Amino acid sequence: MNTTNLKFEIVPRTLQFRFDAGTSRGVLRSRNIWWIKAYDLNNPDQIGWGEAAPLVKLSPDDRPDFEVLLKEILEKCDGVAWPSEEKEILSLIKEIVPSELPSIRFALEMAVLDWVQGGKKRFFENSFFDEKKAIPINGLIWMGEREFMFSQIKEKLDSGFSCIKMKIGAIDFEQELELLSYIRSQFSAEEIILRVDANGAFAPNEALEKLKRLSELEIHSIEQPIKAGQWEEMASLCKKTPLPIALDEELIGCQDKVGLLDMIQPQHIILKPTLVGGFDESRIWIEKAESRSIGWWMTSALESNIGLNAIAQLTSQFEPMIPQGLGTGKLYHNNLESPLEIQSGKLVYGNHAWETPS
Repeated sequence: MNTTNLKFEIVPRTLQFRFDAGTSRGVLRSRNIWWIKAYDLNNPDQIGWGEAAPLVKLSPDDRPDFEVLLKEILEKCDGVAWPSEEKEILSLIKEIVPSELPSIRFALEMAVLDWVQGGKKRFFENSFFDEKKAIPINGLIWMGEREFMFSQIKEKLDSGFSCIKMKIGAIDFEQELELLSYIRSQFSAEEIILRVDANGAFAPNEALEKLKRLSELEIHSIEQPIKAGQWEEMASLCKKTPLPIALDEELIGCQDKVGLLDMIQPQHIILKPTLVGGFDESRIWIEKAESRSIGWWMTSALESNIGLNAIAQLTSQFEPMIPQGLGTGKLYHNNLESPLEIQSGKLVYGNHAWETPS
């Protein structure tokens, strides 16, 4: 088996949002990411790129010493003889990077697989990159003042999206219902799919009543209606709910995949590779979910275009038919220029050149 010794470098960047991005956990205006550069001293022009992007207040590895930990792990990797086969690479990375550092795992998976594949920002065989096959995505509506949310809805509908996802739980629930009612009054459930994401904002004792009111608007699904970690309450909700529930934050840091899925029995799960540990862990979640007839879709976690590209390629391996949550590439003033484009509610790998991270 051929092996290669790679060197690694860190290229940090602070991404600046184009607007105040409101969630039930607060408003985001910027976020820090760390690009990972992998190369061989004997072939320095071939470079693999990865991205470590822990999400503030959500990622298990959102911690003040993150960059120190990242440097320590990459120093360990300097002496590693990297195999050329994907399965062996992913297995080795799991040995090197503990599960409580999921974004570092994902970054290393990206960088090494990209390098092995020739440094073209292609990680494995997939129709998104290889065949330029578009991926359907939802249009994301951020929390904010009623007028701001209304303008986002109009912009998404005018842009040709057939699936709208609205974050709820930060403003008055009646106002949120009013906005959703407006969309539904203009478009039937066959014309526009409506998803909502509560980010755990509902109290367990009020959640079911709110789900009933949302179901009257023919909502496709609701993500994480109550805070993660309340398995019994969530299991009860999933059993009684009038509209499908998708677990999101519930998956983060969970080592007992089978236990969680079997106890809660959700209708769907949401996969964020940066938060659950990368390519390999995401595939395991999918296998466990599909074997239980639980639906799933993939969502980015506000990564730059480097991370978004990796998530899109992973998603496309499963030939998704329903819209995915991959519409975050236009969020930042200073994102990396890339071939990723949004066309009529779909993510496309176009013909633009990649900007070199710096």
